[in-house]
Amino acid sequence: MKLSKKHKAAIKSYLRAVAASGITVALAIVADIRPELAVLAGAIIAPIIKAIDPSSGTEVDYGINAK
Repeated sequence: MKLSKKHKAAIKSYLRAVAASGITVALAIVADIRPELAVLAGAIIAPIIKAIDPSSGTEVDYGINAK
């Protein structure tokens, strides 16, 4: 089964979000912090993860404006 470039970009974006969520859950469990603080940490961590990945500039590969 071959995946198009559009599908690969969408899967990569999804996996990035899952990774950010996993980091947030691990932080909450390990540090034994309140859930609202874990959500706040996730809201800070997710954009940082996206900013670190140079190929994730925009979602034009699979969004409404995709070709």
